[in-house]
Amino acid sequence: MKKTKTTLASLRAGLIGLAAAVALTTGCATTGQPEQAADGAAAESTVERGVFTNPLFPNGADPWLEYWDGNYYLTTTTWTSELVMRKSPTLAGLATATPVNVWSDDHPDRNANFWAFEFHRVDGPNGVRWYVMYTAGRDGTLDYQHLNVLESVGDDPMGPYKYKAPIMPDVWNIDGTYLKHNDRLYLLYSQWQGDEQRNIIVEMDTPWSIKEDSPHTVVTKPELDWEMSGRKVTEAAQILQRDGRTFMIYSASYCNTPDYKLGMMELVGDDPLLAESWKKFPEPVFERGNGVYGPGHNGFFPSPDGTEDWLIYHGNSSVEHGCSATRSLRAQRFTWNDDGTPDFGEPLAEGVEVDPPSGEDGPLVTRIQGQFFHLVNASSGLCMDIASNPEQSHAIQNECRATNGQWVIDPVSDGYFRLANVHDSQFLEIANCSSANNAPARQAAWRNNECQEWSFEPGQDGHVEIVNRASGKPLAISGCSSARNQRVLQQDGESFCKDWTLQPVGDVAIMSEQSGRAVTVADCSTEDGANVRQDAWEYEACQTWQFSATDSGYFHLNPSHATDKCLAVDSESPVPGANLVSTDCDNITSQWSLDIREGGGSVLTNRYTNQVMDLAHCGVADKTNLAQGPDLDTRCQRFHLRSSN
Repeated sequence: MKKTKTTLASLRAGLIGLAAAVALTTGCATTGQPEQAADGAAAESTVERGVFTNPLFPNGADPWLEYWDGNYYLTTTTWTSELVMRKSPTLAGLATATPVNVWSDDHPDRNANFWAFEFHRVDGPNGVRWYVMYTAGRDGTLDYQHLNVLESVGDDPMGPYKYKAPIMPDVWNIDGTYLKHNDRLYLLYSQWQGDEQRNIIVEMDTPWSIKEDSPHTVVTKPELDWEMSGRKVTEAAQILQRDGRTFMIYSASYCNTPDYKLGMMELVGDDPLLAESWKKFPEPVFERGNGVYGPGHNGFFPSPDGTEDWLIYHGNSSVEHGCSATRSLRAQRFTWNDDGTPDFGEPLAEGVEVDPPSGEDGPLVTRIQGQFFHLVNASSGLCMDIASNPEQSHAIQNECRATNGQWVIDPVSDGYFRLANVHDSQFLEIANCSSANNAPARQAAWRNNECQEWSFEPGQDGHVEIVNRASGKPLAISGCSSARNQRVLQQDGESFCKDWTLQPVGDVAIMSEQSGRAVTVADCSTEDGANVRQDAWEYEACQTWQFSATDSGYFHLNPSHATDKCLAVDSESPVPGANLVSTDCDNITSQWSLDIREGGGSVLTNRYTNQVMDLAHCGVADKTNLAQGPDLDTRCQRFHLRSSN
């Protein structure tokens, strides 16, 4: 059943302006620079990295967080038509992580009021994928909110994503989540029935569709006094499983009151579709306290080493605040009672220093998700690789092959990156954290120190310099040799072999940071002068590109469906606003450089015109054109390279 118009109108009150939810505060956390012993172990620092205070950042309603393959991934409600995701190797780093739009929608039935994103790694019909479930509806009203599902291409939570389906588009439903139990998949969602908002469960056929013959069973309804503050509400069910027990944590009472809180159910029967299989606990398990009001709509995540359990939620700083942009993102550790139930404690007061989740400082060996790159030295034409001697793991140069020398460029903070070896899941660092010239680069487990962080500075022509954060010195080849197996060292700025090309490997999806849509050859045309625009991801070959090195650090960008064509400027025009097309590769505007900016977004600069790829009018709709324009360093000019496999 739909909410009444009176209820929806009051829900909307005070929420104007939430389209700015994608903006973050930009204050930077102070980080230390630990020394490192000869064996590579980080020594103690006077400044602790990763300590944070709540709230992590403002305007963080309905948070969902997953820790996966060495990074935290976070979404929060935007109230726009965009699904924004942030990632960071530290929890504290999410406060300043670049918000990347991984999906947007222009369909009139679901192009507004995006709420409560959740992304779950589920074994579906297409194998293990990330499935994003979120609430969306029509512009100008909240009467048509309903759940929608996206599916990832591979194992990267950042996508690309393809829209799969609305789950129940003809009835009002929100706050969807999955329950996996006895090899079956269930959907939990919230819906108004009469004057009560209830949580309901139904069995699923796929991660984006429900079984037609499955009953829709009410598992929570507001019946206790503490579930009826403001309105009769139970919503936002979340699943917490441990030691064979399944708990459902849900939000109770009206979110516009300071008494929004968490309640708990436990699955005590074998069949989740039977109401009697669920036991309700008589008291709330998390409620206002220590100056935090309306704590709710939560999620759970483990520490990086798996030894701790953490709660993420939104809360308010004042009793007057409600369902508005005042809801801020908060996180804290929780424990377990002797009887096996969770103990969430009380909300932590604002400003209290919180130690980071255990394991953030490693040592961590893990496969980092992201686009693969060869790091090609400009002098030798060889790729950065790791020596075969496991006792040293020194960085060397070697032939560029599919089986070696591939790296993921993973953003850390403040414009720095870590370089993760694809082949053995370790990270590039300067040995012993040395600041000396000719100190060797090597790989090691991640320890969250500045000796393992790098920036990309402009080099000659289209090349870059790879500069260590701790020493401020670039990487070069020993003796500037062109021979295989020569070591990669840090040297001063006078070195003649410090230029590198960042060469993307394989078929690459070029995704707009602004819209979450893919750079596409219109209609998959193979004709000269075919228009280049953005479209929602559809697994088309004309949505992936191959980066073919030319010279001096520049590339041809060949669409995978027509590799004899290149991305170029229409009519070889030098003027801003000239359209981008797919055409013959002898076009003088067919070469581009790749500049990776803070947060991992790439700027593509035309070698001839010295202008950058630009999303027309910063549009998020399908078929928005791509043109060239002056480099203004806006999110409409930044594109994220994603593996299409």
